[in-house]
Amino acid sequence: MITSLSISAQTKKKSKKNFETPLQIPKKVLTHDVYDSWKEIPDRMISNDGTNVIYTLNPQEGDGRVVVHSLKSAKIDSVQRAADIRLTDDSEYAIFKIKPQMNLVKSLKRLKKKKDEMPKDSLGIYNLKTYSVTKIPHVLNYKIPEKIGGWLAYQIEDAKKIDISKKKDTLVKSETKKKVSKKESEENGYRLVLKNLKTNENQVFSYVIDYDFTKTAKKLVFSTTGNDSTFLSGVYAYNLQSGNLTNILKAKGKFKKITQSEDGQQIAFIADLDTNTKTQIRLPKLYIWKVGDEQAKVVADENQTFAPQNWLVSEHYQPRFSKDGTKLFFGTNPKPIVADTTLLPEEIVNVEVWHWQDKKLQTQQKVSLEEDKKRSYLAVLNLNNLKIVQLGFLEIPTVNLDKDANHNLVLAISDIPYSNQHWDWSNKKDVYLVNLQDGSRKQIAMALQGNPTLSPNAQYVTWWSLSDTAWFAYSIKDEKTLKLTDNKKVKFYEEDDDHPDFPPAYGAAGWVDDLKDPMFVVYDNYDAWAIDLKNNTPMLITGGRENRVKYRYVNLDADERFILGKNALWKLFYEKDKSEGFAIPTSPLTKPKDIYKESFSLSNPIKAKSADYLIFTKQNFQNFPDLYSSDLSFQNVKKISDANPQQKEYLWGKVEIVDWKAYDGTPLQGLLYKPENFDSTKKYPMMVYFYEKNTDNLHTHFSPSPIRSYINYPYFTSNGYVIFVPDIVYKAGDPGKSAYNCIISGTESIIAKGFVNKDRIGISGHSWGGYQTAYLVTQTNMFRAAEAGAPVSNMTSAYGGIRWESGLSRQAQYEKSQTRIGGTLWDKFDKYIDNSPLFQTPKVQTPLLMMHNDDDGAVPWYQGIEFYMALKRLNKPVWLLNYNGEKHGLTLRKNRKDFAKRLYQYFDHYLKDAPAPAWMTEGLPLLEKGINQKLEVGK
Repeated sequence: MITSLSISAQTKKKSKKNFETPLQIPKKVLTHDVYDSWKEIPDRMISNDGTNVIYTLNPQEGDGRVVVHSLKSAKIDSVQRAADIRLTDDSEYAIFKIKPQMNLVKSLKRLKKKKDEMPKDSLGIYNLKTYSVTKIPHVLNYKIPEKIGGWLAYQIEDAKKIDISKKKDTLVKSETKKKVSKKESEENGYRLVLKNLKTNENQVFSYVIDYDFTKTAKKLVFSTTGNDSTFLSGVYAYNLQSGNLTNILKAKGKFKKITQSEDGQQIAFIADLDTNTKTQIRLPKLYIWKVGDEQAKVVADENQTFAPQNWLVSEHYQPRFSKDGTKLFFGTNPKPIVADTTLLPEEIVNVEVWHWQDKKLQTQQKVSLEEDKKRSYLAVLNLNNLKIVQLGFLEIPTVNLDKDANHNLVLAISDIPYSNQHWDWSNKKDVYLVNLQDGSRKQIAMALQGNPTLSPNAQYVTWWSLSDTAWFAYSIKDEKTLKLTDNKKVKFYEEDDDHPDFPPAYGAAGWVDDLKDPMFVVYDNYDAWAIDLKNNTPMLITGGRENRVKYRYVNLDADERFILGKNALWKLFYEKDKSEGFAIPTSPLTKPKDIYKESFSLSNPIKAKSADYLIFTKQNFQNFPDLYSSDLSFQNVKKISDANPQQKEYLWGKVEIVDWKAYDGTPLQGLLYKPENFDSTKKYPMMVYFYEKNTDNLHTHFSPSPIRSYINYPYFTSNGYVIFVPDIVYKAGDPGKSAYNCIISGTESIIAKGFVNKDRIGISGHSWGGYQTAYLVTQTNMFRAAEAGAPVSNMTSAYGGIRWESGLSRQAQYEKSQTRIGGTLWDKFDKYIDNSPLFQTPKVQTPLLMMHNDDDGAVPWYQGIEFYMALKRLNKPVWLLNYNGEKHGLTLRKNRKDFAKRLYQYFDHYLKDAPAPAWMTEGLPLLEKGINQKLEVGK
């Protein structure tokens, strides 16, 4: 019998009276009890001046903290329960919310306390120079300017209970002279506090609904429902430099979607001045104000003439100024269809009419219903002449704005002519260039299978065409389309893609320039190529193919429109050993110089905006992705965080790459995870897990955690299991046989190494892996036990179904996508039958555990039911776990914990001869659901 990995005999030996030898503390095995305390780092940032790193260190369940680490002094400080963190532009403050204690919140919930009796968030203002924190209670939200420091605005609840020190608020003082009956609420607004962080002075405004800073913090704009005759309902602008408060619109109503131009000279917002809350069709109006205007002016309303008849200004689209302030973009929409409110519920007919010419399936319409109600179509106000041009229409709904939106051209895209092709997920689309001055448009591509983008200077449009497997560029000046790649010297499409469809591109890095010397950079499998669009010639700028090193550009500056400028950085992936590194170019179009390499996965480089320092993470199977800092030379890399020091107390494991050949001779690789104190002379139980290809994840770290859908590797290795994760290659029409060809041949190759008990092998997979698990147990008795999560068991019924989370037809899944059958049900009928586990159920001799939830939106759970019912009728040992209301994978932590316990109990029973738990031997009657979990182990 194979038992859990125990304390080795070596660690049990006594020291033979050598009192100078310290007692070695035996390592522990991982249990389900460790999950909650294992920590994560969900947020990380570096101050603009590069002096401080701020990150959150949170347990998987419980109260976390924000950690402040000084790169200069190495001083470390922290604040408990901090979240929603932002740094001021001047690098002087970290601003964050402070959450109530989790245990306190739970205890009050058990006491059935009402919402207004529950503890509220506080605001933390952390001074990065003095390492001191100021806390402000009852904070709802906060904002800081994007490009200047020194200012903070936040809203508070229960403001009367709070002393706002150093306030200069005549409006508040006038309010205190009389009893105010108006209650602060979401409808009436809450108190807004504007804080000068340098002087610590506050300016307070009452009953604020919405507010916004300019990027450069010259103004704070807000809307309010008003206080009394001294503070009217409307929209106000507060000048942060002069302290002047300007009322830019005096009116009653609702004001939302406030926005400002980057220089703070113009303000726009949406207003609904109808105070009758029962009015069904609202009539929003677009207002604009600029410095010097006495009041904001309506520039678009229900009387518009620029859009189709009966179209309204959208109340859902956030207006947006172009960066140069010459244009204002906003949304419009057709007048909504409203219900007849005179009808009684029993008089309303609820029927769906599924029409064969529907552009969107009824199921798609249901998924997008709320989004469709708020859908808007882009329009632009040219501020130099106040002319409005409608850009988007029902037949051309999508208009793409670039980051700055300064140019007089935009891309408009329509898939409407092709949207009835529900069996093809790579929808075709028509592409247009639209002139913002007069609305004229020019079609530049038809039935394109690709995603076009406008170059930074609006000189070119580029796209990858799936059907042509090539990159293209359209010259706006010359009105010509250029084919940029031909795949003769190297392939710019994914060479190992094995779907029965056109292969995707490796991607593009961006533009070196697109004006004087236009250079567009695209990738092949290993390298980057700069294509000179004037001469249409590609130039190699990396050089990784010979040594199988992949180069990918890292964007360290979100504001930079072009690549390969100052602080350019390349990420390297060494295909042979899966190590990673960084490289920098000596000049923009020369091969980068390798400056850093590790047998780790390197991720998330974030550079300080105004200093040559950055932070990044390093991880491998043994090491959590902790934070590291460095300058751009990577000569002095320092570890910043140590999230889980307790890991060294536990048995963990190691991972290596293994090679073998499939039955058809295809060379393959996989990952083999071994227990920490692995002994090749022993016989271990083994788990086989898989999903497509995983070998490139050699250096991925997995924390012990309750499982969403797949097994937790360190839990199994800590408990004495070997884990095999094979890569799979597919042949069109034979997904099941392809899985057998790769997985079973690989498993046999591991057995041949001599350290695996061939009678103690389990297999587990979820979704696509769940299908293959279900298929394999109909083809082999190699496995002692199997677990299939959300498996497709009957491709004939699944083919005609719906992916409920998106509302899409499942047909494309089988014809061209992951299932890889390569044809329709009627063209490839035998393939659908041969690859369906359901039709081969009588051959199953392996116990099977399934997890398939009744709200699964990817694989309909009746697929699991079909297989369960077949196995049950044939009296095969089968269990189906259905976590009510859960989707394709588990999201609720309580359910993830429960599933982890059941899955490990299941495999421990079959692979280690552990006693079976009651849920396996007795089941769980519905009368006991939610009362008894039957996790106890029988005698």
